[in-house]
This record gives sequence, C-alpha cells and structure tokens, in this order.
Amino acid sequence: MLPKGLPICRMAPLGMLLGLLIASCFTFCFSHQNTEFALTNPDKSTTKETERMETTEEELDPEILEVFHPSHEWQALRPGQAVPAGSHVRLNLQTGAREVKLTDEDNFRNTLKGSKKGKRLDINTNAYTSQDLKNALAKFKEGAEMESSKEDKARQAEVKRLFRPIEKLKKEFEELNVVIETDMQIMVRLINKFNSSSSSLEEKIAALFDLEYYVHQMDNAQDLLSFGGLQVVINGLNSTEPLVKEYAAFVLGAAFSSNPKVQVEAIEGGALQKLLVILATEQPLTAKKKVLFALCSLLRHFPYAQQQFLKLGGLQVLRSLVQEKGTEVLAVRVVTLLYDLVTEKMFAEEEAELTRETSPEKLQQYRQVQLLPSLREQGWCEITAHLLALPEHDAREKVLQTLGALLVTCRDYYHQDPELSRRLVSLQAEYQVLAAQELREGEDEGYFRELLGSIDSLLMELR
Repeated sequence: MLPKGLPICRMAPLGMLLGLLIASCFTFCFSHQNTEFALTNPDKSTTKETERMETTEEELDPEILEVFHPSHEWQALRPGQAVPAGSHVRLNLQTGAREVKLTDEDNFRNTLKGSKKGKRLDINTNAYTSQDLKNALAKFKEGAEMESSKEDKARQAEVKRLFRPIEKLKKEFEELNVVIETDMQIMVRLINKFNSSSSSLEEKIAALFDLEYYVHQMDNAQDLLSFGGLQVVINGLNSTEPLVKEYAAFVLGAAFSSNPKVQVEAIEGGALQKLLVILATEQPLTAKKKVLFALCSLLRHFPYAQQQFLKLGGLQVLRSLVQEKGTEVLAVRVVTLLYDLVTEKMFAEEEAELTRETSPEKLQQYRQVQLLPSLREQGWCEITAHLLALPEHDAREKVLQTLGALLVTCRDYYHQDPELSRRLVSLQAEYQVLAAQELREGEDEGYFRELLGSIDSLLMELR
C-alpha cells in the first residue's frame, strides 16, 4: 500500500534513489567477496594471491608440524610439536615428559623474525615443514663435522709434534746400534749370559739380578720355563759360588710366587732337594735368606710340594736352622712359614665344608699332608714356645700367631710348660702398659692392643 498523503509525482524520484542505494551496497559486498571485481592495485593483488596460495598449500601439506609457542613458564611438549629456536627444553625426570620455556623474550622474537626469511618459519601459519627441519639438521651436521675435523687435525698435528713414529725411532736406534727387545728376548739373552762359561762372576750375578726383575710377572716366568731357562737357574743352585746360589734362589723365589705351572716344573726339576741341601749346609746368612725365600714361595698353595717337603725331612732341616746361633731372623721367617702352612690347610677344609665339596682334588692333596702330627713329633711345640723370648715386637707377633695355630696339637705340652705361662704373664703386663699408652694417645685399636688380645686368648685357653 502507498502511504497516504504523498503525491504520486514525488514517489518516482524516491524510488530511483532507493534502487541506486541497493545497487551500490550489492556491488560493495561482492567486491569484498571476490577480489577479481575489487578496485585494487593489480600488482598488489597478484602478490597477495600468491602468498595466500602458498599458505593454502602448506596448510594442506600432511608433513607440516605444529609450532609450539612457549612462555616464560615450563609447559609440557606434546609429540609432533616443533620448538622454535631460542627455546629452553628439558626432560622432567619425575613425569618423563619434555618441557619447554622461553629463555629471553626479545631474543626469541628476533629469532622468529630472522627465521621467517626464506620461508623457514611462517608466523601466520604457526608451522615448520619437515623439509625445513631436515635442511636445518643437515647444516648443523655439516658445521659439526667441519669443527670436529679441525679439532682432529689440530690434535694430530700436536701428537706428531710431541712424538715420533715408531719407524723413525727404530731407524735411529739402528743407527745407534740399539735394538728394541721384547721381555722374552731379554730373558733369553740374560740366561745365555749367565750360562756362558766365558762370563765373569760379576756378569753372571748382574744377569741374575736383572732376570729377577722380569720373572716377577707370571707370563714372563712361564716364558722362562718354555725355553728352558728355569732349569738353568735351578742348576745354578749347585754352584760353588755362594753369590751364584744366593741370586739363583732370588730369581727362583720370584718365579715360584703364585705361579702353579712354574712350581710343578720346579719340583720335577729337583729344585726342592737343592734348596734343602743349601739350608742344611754351612752357607752365608744372606744366601740362606734368599734360599728360604725360594722355599717359602715353592711350598705355599702347593700341597704336593708340602708332601715332598715332609718326606725329604724338611722340618728337621728347618729345626736345625732355627737352633743355630745368630739365625734369629731366619727363625721368625720359619715360624711364619709354618703358620701359613697350617692355616692354609685349615682354610681349604673350611672352604670345602662351605661349598659342600667332599672330594675336590686339591682338598684331597691337603688331607695327605700330615703337617700337625709331624710338627709335634719334631719338637716344634717346644721350639715355638722358646721363641717368645725374642725382643722384637714383630717377632713376638709371629710367634703368638703360630702358638695359636698349634694349640690343637700342642695343648698338652703348653699346659705342662711353666716357662711358657710365666713368659705369657710377663708379656701380658708389658703390653697392658703399652696398650694403655696407645689408648691415651687416641688409638682405640692399636698394634699393642692386638698383641695383648692374642696373649689374653692364649692364657684363657691354657687355664
């Protein structure tokens, strides 16, 4: 319906104005919806369209990774999220999740702006592409390899500056008539020098002295055996020169020590008989020290050698040695050897009980060694008790240990020996004073207190 009171002649211009207004609105809206009809700069329009098409392609790329925007607080990082450069990443040991935060906001923004160049990071799309990450990693590896290569070259140059190659050293040694020898070659040369009839006594002693240094090593001692050098040294015990006997025994003691293979060959080579002969005959004290050292190395942890030692009258030889005047040093070493042999057999039997092995070969060998009955028969209960008169604390300690080890066999004798009881009481009083002095000096577990404990235990057993 037309409004009342409005003349028809004025309605025509108003309708035309309304139509123009509707057409303008329609044109404006359509131009914003479709840029092809908008009144814009064609160059700018083309650039914006290109950027929008690239963004659209990246959004459709299935390999695009989501960029995580960290803050100044630690936030959990989900799998598949990319972390912008400049972020601080850590592994939470309690939750097992990776966490990330900003280190510095301004530096982070500058990093983002710098990384935008070359389409590495698109802030508008909030994404890294997988290719961007691969390129960055490749450049990182190239840089690390270059840096590592530089460090290696510098290190190699420093090594070359400090050290000369082995070929150059050998050449220089050849020019100086110096030959680089292995331990085996050195031992062969020393044995040949010792065994040569043209070598002087001093040269033979020097060869044995140098050889002792090498045979301390187990492999070298077995190498000495492999080329026959061990038997040459054993034969040296027959020399008429006391110094040759002394240093030959010195070499053998070092070679026997904790080396079962060499010990077996020494027994078969007659070393035990030769050592006992030297101890039973008149020889310098220094020679007997070295020979006793070799005997101890041969007998320890070798039950078969201990059996042969008893069969050959070894205890009688040692008893005569201890009873000689001026051989107190040897007496302490002999007592120590007897203590070691007694406790060694006890430990072997205890170990067999713990492991419940009733017939291991080594235990059977130890059971065939009748050491304690032989010690009682040969009078070692009395000999050991008299050695308490030695003035040195170390000697007394060894004697007290041996008395305790022989207590099972010698208990009856100890009860009937009043001199032993008086000696123990006297030593008890002496070491009570020394232990009290140690206690005042702040040593709760001192040396003299241990000796006092050994004396107290013996006195309690003998009451």
